Amino acid sequence: MREIKAEEITAAVAKLCTEANLHLPCGMRECIEKEQSAEQSPVCKSVLGDIISNLDCADELGVPICQDTGMAVIFAEVGQDVHIIGGSFEDAVNAGVAKGYVDGRLRLSIVGDPLERKNTGNNTPAVIHTRIVPGDKISLMAAPKGFGSENMSRLKMFTPSASKQDIVNFVTETVSLAGSNPCPPIVVGVGIGGDFEYSALLAKKALCRDLAERNPDPVYAELEQQMLDSINRLGIGAQGFGGTVTALYVNIEKSATHIAGLPVAVNIGCHVTRHAQTII
Repeated sequence: MREIKAEEITAAVAKLCTEANLHLPCGMRECIEKEQSAEQSPVCKSVLGDIISNLDCADELGVPICQDTGMAVIFAEVGQDVHIIGGSFEDAVNAGVAKGYVDGRLRLSIVGDPLERKNTGNNTPAVIHTRIVPGDKISLMAAPKGFGSENMSRLKMFTPSASKQDIVNFVTETVSLAGSNPCPPIVVGVGIGGDFEYSALLAKKALCRDLAERNPDPVYAELEQQMLDSINRLGIGAQGFGGTVTALYVNIEKSATHIAGLPVAVNIGCHVTRHAQTII
């Protein structure tokens, strides 16, 4: 049994929250640069250039890459041979989020009650997804989620008779309805299978996959490409100015499901789809 202090978890989460808000994941900037070269609209090509300049300025000045520093979403894989001492796991995570956002001077956007709307003042509580896994380590990923894109997400409970094209059409329709609201070029996470809530979790996890990785199942890898091509034919373009690059990539995560259902969730990420990860 390995002992890990709660304060170590707090420190790690605080660092991840700050890091994720100041720097895009590896390869994301390069992807935007590549799409700028491919963009056929002069206006959108210029907009993509402005986005790249914004990333450079954020890095140079040490400020967030977006004013919406998001709701803190934490994915945690906790080894079954870990014993946390000096406090509870969730308290340690929330303390880390509070420290990262307050000390890092990140925007505090969380209200404690969805109807009363009083700000909590430290961006907590976080949304925490925890899995118990083999081993004696804790893997932590912070994925701050802005709500300009989050608000554009959708879920549909298809019947098993739905075709792949039906699913492609639904994902494309979701992006079409979103228009410029999620600050394109966007990243699209799609969850297929599970049940109502698990399909949405799969879609959120899909946003955190490395953009260079396609789904290992060739059927779903092909479906990702079909969705990307369909979305980019919409002509929404960077920031909605009309162009050939609306989405940077589409990631699908799948799971087993019930014989009577086919849940499909779409979680949209903006051009600053962020996450940072560490292992304790």
